[in-house]
Amino acid sequence: MTVDKPALRSELRRLRRSFVAHDRPPLMPPGLFLNALRQGMIVASYVPVGSEADPSRFEAAAIRVGAMLAWPVVVDRESPIQFHIAPGGQMVEGPFGLRQPAGDSAPVVPDIILTPLLGFDSRCNRLGQGAGHYDRAFATWPEALRIGIAWSVQQVDELPCDPWDMPLDAIVTETELILPGAAE
Repeated sequence: MTVDKPALRSELRRLRRSFVAHDRPPLMPPGLFLNALRQGMIVASYVPVGSEADPSRFEAAAIRVGAMLAWPVVVDRESPIQFHIAPGGQMVEGPFGLRQPAGDSAPVVPDIILTPLLGFDSRCNRLGQGAGHYDRAFATWPEALRIGIAWSVQQVDELPCDPWDMPLDAIVTETELILPGAAE
């Protein structure tokens, strides 16, 4: 399948912006996420940019059980992301309009990675921004539970997969929990 990924990204950004222009319900953490939480574990989250789905209810659930939150630290397009705890929740401006921990704390190993995305399919393949940061993170920490957080309008019939693309373990939208193979 040949897909123009830049055009698809542009269209999915447009759909996502249009969708969130209307008040959308908050995304609720599913049992899969809640049951995976343990005191002391590290949950990597993200600060939503623009119309990205907000993971704040997932963060609150993690804090309630005593998990620690970490966020990605991005240096540039080529360097792998690391996850850092932000002491006191202090964030700084990072590249690409991101808010991130200052990066002066030691990187941590995530147990769960909450993941933003532009598009996804029913097999839990994801289309990101195109730099490969999350695919490299997934390869670095293959044991981490990978949960995509998105709006239902971001779902497409099928995404092309490159050899380095790593599917998610689950995707949560405002309407459902999607597990790979569940629709097959």
